[in-house]
Amino acid sequence: VDDLAEVDYSLNSLPAVFQPFIDLDLKGTVYPAGNYTAPPYMAVPFAIPDQSDSMLYLAFSEYFFQTSSFAYYTAGAFNITIAEETCNYFNISTEIFGSIIPEVARYSVTPYPVMLKLMATEIPVVSLEQDSFTAEIQGSMEVFAVLPDSTDQSLFTMNIVANTSFALNIFDQKLMGSLCLNRLHFSLAQSNVGFFEISLLENILSYILQTEVIPSANAKLSKGFPLP
Repeated sequence: VDDLAEVDYSLNSLPAVFQPFIDLDLKGTVYPAGNYTAPPYMAVPFAIPDQSDSMLYLAFSEYFFQTSSFAYYTAGAFNITIAEETCNYFNISTEIFGSIIPEVARYSVTPYPVMLKLMATEIPVVSLEQDSFTAEIQGSMEVFAVLPDSTDQSLFTMNIVANTSFALNIFDQKLMGSLCLNRLHFSLAQSNVGFFEISLLENILSYILQTEVIPSANAKLSKGFPLP
């Protein structure tokens, strides 16, 4: 698929040949690249509804997307660093945080650039729906001040629960996806600047995710999964 994941489309059984059609039962398991440990999911058999207006029908079970989620989580694809250059582009600094949160202003009197580190803390939970699927992602975001000597100092860490949906389509023999962020929930996990109400930051953090993380994810999703 890419440098993070591989997909196994090998046959689970011999092709079933009928007069009007042939059934191929493919494995459809996604693994972290170079790591073929069995994922923690069981594939459930399913049948394609009887239709005859096309030459080829492809059906993907929830198992396919679950193993995709597991593979990319294991490979670290959900761990993202938003560097200080990007934060500077969006004019995000300790000064901006300090104008919203007095505790940050008292902790960091001198304005510094910031860096954000996001990571998934659990395997995203996938639920398959008609023409799309949803994924609930639990993770964390740690905010650092970047000091003049290029070292960083942790300011605070937040827990994040993100509910997302994916629109799916097939193009150029690939399964393509587009990610949409539905809901976000933040909570304060740890702070070196003292306790503060995380709700004060929800707008700016949502803005960062919508303008930086989601477009970056969609750029990767646009490359698509190769089909068998």
